[in-house]
Amino acid sequence: MADPLGLLRRYRATGADLPFGDPARAHGTALEGYYWRIVQPAAGRVVVALCGVCAGPRGPWALVTLGAHPGRFARSAVCEHAEPEAGGFGVRAGRVLRGADDRVAVDLGDDARLDARLHDAVAFPRRAFGGLGPAQVVPGLPQYWHPVVLAARVEGSARIGGETVPLDGALAYAEKNWGRAFPDRWWWGHAAAFDDADVGVAFAGGPIRVAGAWVAPTTVVVRLGGEVLRLTPPAAWIRVAARDGAWRVAARSAALAVEVEGAADGVAPHEFDVPVPHEQRLERRSRQILAGRLSLCVRRRGRVVFRGESPLAGLELGGRAPTG
Repeated sequence: MADPLGLLRRYRATGADLPFGDPARAHGTALEGYYWRIVQPAAGRVVVALCGVCAGPRGPWALVTLGAHPGRFARSAVCEHAEPEAGGFGVRAGRVLRGADDRVAVDLGDDARLDARLHDAVAFPRRAFGGLGPAQVVPGLPQYWHPVVLAARVEGSARIGGETVPLDGALAYAEKNWGRAFPDRWWWGHAAAFDDADVGVAFAGGPIRVAGAWVAPTTVVVRLGGEVLRLTPPAAWIRVAARDGAWRVAARSAALAVEVEGAADGVAPHEFDVPVPHEQRLERRSRQILAGRLSLCVRRRGRVVFRGESPLAGLELGGRAPTG
């Protein structure tokens, strides 16, 4: 007799999800990535926390990183014991990190701590498909991505270097990525410090080889108040140009057009390690701008419904060589 739960576990372990599944829940892939981004526009501050839980030869292990702007602060640790939460978006990495959709706490020493509680959260709406759209049902993609908390208010503080940073009233965003490992190249961005606090945008993508040809699927998610727009292939046509210091994404569907332009604006990138799961080692392959500039224009049937610019944008290029 077939074991439907066992079949579903094996299917999700490829990275895929059935329609109306929960992409934020751990899949059992070699890499389960968790990311929190906290922005305080008035103070010009950004704090990010990252956790990659990996299947290693000696069991689960994790890389935890805390980064901040200004100052290019970064601190990391490898944890020999790590475990994703079974029922949803959440993870524990030894005594170093505990995170979920309502809190993230990091302790990497007296000068590298974060304790943030997230409230009034705007979650990605429950739909047939998550952040990747219909591609989420395809098994074995190099990487999967899903925004979990599109926006939330923060209560808490961080200890960055020798400074205590109050975070009450800051804006938070959280997302998930998973798959076999980090791909050879990717691009990513997020911004929510627009004049309209009810607007945010995130995008992610990278080249993959399909039927002998290279394609570069990218997803764009926009929050306009209570409305969440997702543009992703095949329903949308998306063009991307990403190189050090500049990101351009143009996405069009039958009714919508979204244009994103990001720039480093002279801000030097944080260079973060990424884990190599089965080899239990690290590679420095992420170049992430924590406080760039991003402009966003959204049109519906040709009419502009939003146009604005966000400082303190997160913009990333990942890969083995930082070239365009």
